Amino acid sequence: MKQPDLGLKVSELRKEKGFTQEQLAEDCEVTPRTIQRIESGDVEPRAFTRNSLSNVLEFDLGKNDLENERFWIAALHLSSMFCIVLVPLLIWSWLKTRSYQVDKHGRQVMNFQITITLALFTGALCLIVGLPAALIFMEQGGGNVTLMSTLALISVLPMILIGFFITYQGAVNTLRVLSDKPTRYPLSLKFVK
Repeated sequence: MKQPDLGLKVSELRKEKGFTQEQLAEDCEVTPRTIQRIESGDVEPRAFTRNSLSNVLEFDLGKNDLENERFWIAALHLSSMFCIVLVPLLIWSWLKTRSYQVDKHGRQVMNFQITITLALFTGALCLIVGLPAALIFMEQGGGNVTLMSTLALISVLPMILIGFFITYQGAVNTLRVLSDKPTRYPLSLKFVK
């Protein structure tokens, strides 16, 4: 892993563990200024410091050995179009320790996938309840056809809108990754931190 990703990851892990920069420096047998400079991305840590940080933070901060990092990040975002949680979960789980960027984007995609899966279950519930209700109501001769058609459409509409939304988000964020722009998933709840 290289700077500035290394510094960001050290800072993130240090905060997760509840360490101050001084405590981390003491445990790694370096000065607090060294930790500050690593976290800010000013310096590339020496091998001893990198190994100490890896041991104390319990995370492999070795060299970024992930080839085609951008490809894997694009694959993560592209897989969100299919709303199958398993694909991005496998990519993210497999590569998150080898690249800070894959870890960061993987969490983003997983949060989006989980949010969309919950929305799909809600949409399916509307479909399961709304469509049969409209059909039963029509069989019993109640109401006009326009009202029943509208009720049937309303029960199917959430699924259609969710489908368009995930396709759009997956395509746009894949293109944003490929053009080095920040990705965004609006309406995504933060499940994976």
